[in-house]
Amino acid sequence: MTKPEIHPQAVVAASAKLGAGVKVGACAVVGEEVELGDGCILHAHAVVQGPSKFGKNNVFHPFCLIGGDPQDYTYCGERVELVVGKGNIFREYVTVSRGTQKGGGKTSLGDDNFFLAYSHVGHDCRVGSHTLFVNGATLAGHVTVEDFATVGAFCPVHQFCRIGRYAYVGASTVITQDVPPFSKVVTERETKSFGINTIGLERKGFSPERLAALKRAYRLLMRSKMNTSQALAEMKKTLHESADVRELIQFIESAERGIVK
Repeated sequence: MTKPEIHPQAVVAASAKLGAGVKVGACAVVGEEVELGDGCILHAHAVVQGPSKFGKNNVFHPFCLIGGDPQDYTYCGERVELVVGKGNIFREYVTVSRGTQKGGGKTSLGDDNFFLAYSHVGHDCRVGSHTLFVNGATLAGHVTVEDFATVGAFCPVHQFCRIGRYAYVGASTVITQDVPPFSKVVTERETKSFGINTIGLERKGFSPERLAALKRAYRLLMRSKMNTSQALAEMKKTLHESADVRELIQFIESAERGIVK
């Protein structure tokens, strides 16, 4: 059986239990009453606190805090726990809180979940297996996320909500009600262009002539009744002497995902 590898600058509590092949990097911390299954890896500066129990092959990246105290005003040091399955990945600055007594005393995560940087799982949450939490996805307390769900970047999920199996929540979508399984929920995008960045360009030394040419180009693109192809053709015809407009045309023609208008 492979013994754990503990860096001399790591801190491992006396009551912690480390399985075979566990690796604990420099300045990483394994707190009291933490159980790490075989093959778990704590990179430098990762922190796990207890009472917590982790299955095999979980990976903790720098500056994550897994098993921290619940972020709840009513918490007063009671014994509450976090239970985690196997094969989960916790990227940088991910936080997962233990439970609270009023919520049953336990936060639980299944297997093979991927938590990208800055995502957060609040106290008393229940997360299934094979889920994806994109950067900044945030669960309040008592949320349930079922298997194979995706929570997009910067999505806040209100307490006590449920996200069903295989559901997809798009980036920046605020969830205040349950998301049915197999569904796609995305906030409608209202991003629009408002013409050229006049003040910024003036500060960068653009002459009035350069600004005038760009303003004419953007009027054709945004405010005329022409479609994009027609606007580009008109720019080539009437504004071809402007290097800035030629750059704009080249950028638009090479766009693979369209442009914001």
